[in-house]
Amino acid sequence: MAGGKSNSNSNSNITPQLRRAVCNSNVERRPTSTPSPSVIVIGGGMAGIAAARALQDASFQVVLLESRDRLGGRVHTDYSFGFPIDLGASWLHGVCKENPLAPLIGRLGLPLYRTSGDNSVLYDHDLESYALFDMDGKQVPQDLVTKVGVKFEEILKEANEVRKEFSEDMSITRAFSIVFERKPELRLEGISHKVLQWYLCRMEGWFAADADTISLKSWDQEELLPGGHGLMVRGYRPVINTLAKGLDIRLSHRVTKILRRYNGVMVTVEDGRSFVADAAIIAVPLGVLKANVIKFEPKLPDWKEAAIADLGVGIENKIVLHFEKVFWPNVEFLGVVAETSYCCSYFLNLHKATGHSVLVYMPAGQLARDIEKMSDEEAANFAYMQLKKILPDASDPIHFLVSHWGTDINSLGSYSYDMVGKPHDLYEKLRVPVDNLFFAGEATSVDFPGSVHGAFATGAMAAEDCRMRVLERYGELDLFEPVMGEEVMSIPIQISRM
Repeated sequence: MAGGKSNSNSNSNITPQLRRAVCNSNVERRPTSTPSPSVIVIGGGMAGIAAARALQDASFQVVLLESRDRLGGRVHTDYSFGFPIDLGASWLHGVCKENPLAPLIGRLGLPLYRTSGDNSVLYDHDLESYALFDMDGKQVPQDLVTKVGVKFEEILKEANEVRKEFSEDMSITRAFSIVFERKPELRLEGISHKVLQWYLCRMEGWFAADADTISLKSWDQEELLPGGHGLMVRGYRPVINTLAKGLDIRLSHRVTKILRRYNGVMVTVEDGRSFVADAAIIAVPLGVLKANVIKFEPKLPDWKEAAIADLGVGIENKIVLHFEKVFWPNVEFLGVVAETSYCCSYFLNLHKATGHSVLVYMPAGQLARDIEKMSDEEAANFAYMQLKKILPDASDPIHFLVSHWGTDINSLGSYSYDMVGKPHDLYEKLRVPVDNLFFAGEATSVDFPGSVHGAFATGAMAAEDCRMRVLERYGELDLFEPVMGEEVMSIPIQISRM
């Protein structure tokens, strides 16, 4: 869907002022007597597609520039096994009507598999269907796992007491150390200690970061919607495709420069072509903004650059192992407990949810970074060896897939989190517009960072902010319908647990 090669047109005649124009490459403009407001959306993930969809539905001329050769960004459904596998986001967090994605998922009739209810200490799982093992392959008694879970919640409550007493922030790891010093009875030994490390491992998976980097002051500031957590059985691709239908999308268009003036923006892509519009919505991942691969002219304000620098971006990857037949317990997840959270393991059993003989190994934080240094074959073998520790008779996988969200130049990380010593309002600072540049993405969501519905909501919000700002300048606010004004028939989401 990429456009043709650029002509050798000079750009000097459109700066420092940019004429009101439609989105058009080569800095050419189609003749029109009454030009529609125009916006360039940068980034074809959930936030960017949501923004583009909303603005096109509001009669704006929109072009979406995406650096990859596919849509979806960190939402990526792979079909190479002959059935859908989400290599990125795969859960709907908060299966309820308050979730902004619920109406669309309900209308599409997409089934979900419930992996937990509300308020689980494991976030997107509960202890209804699982099997934990030690390194010797011995299964950990479930009553012990439950008891350690209660202890883990007690430790978190005590850590919150520590938070109240200290004015300065600290890491979750440091807070736990203080708790153990004050209440030695919460310190566990032997197999109980290993189970506790597994709980910590799952907490690190939720934030895609190690406990020694997660902020004590902000770790629980995100809002968790009611309704529990549901796995997208058919993947997120149908949602992306539905939102993207009919949009002007340019794939393999990597943006390198964004020039803003009072009356417009000019966006340049890697091959030198340029696009001009009234405004731009920047919906690229936080990791890409951190890498400074997009040059802003003039540069972004110091407060915006500080927000980009100070928000954390974590890494969680998936190593997907496809087997000829199922040889593991009929539970939702398998786990390996160990002396440290780094050495613990977690496998999601997709057979339980989808009927396919697939296990997904999901490392996070430093472990994910270390595994990204391996080849795909080495990474798949590493995950398989973890499995063999608990199931020595495991058969060899027939196929595998490996994600690389940390080293992929189009993402440079999985999702955002609060780092030690940094305020939670950085998400809002990242969202706030700069002149005619608007920002969207999960890292701009104060309430729902790191989530697909958070990204979707920020895309809709950026579209509405952009619509208002541009139409104020056109003096045509009354001529266009509000982006979020449609009444949509509500169809309940289909979610079950087998």
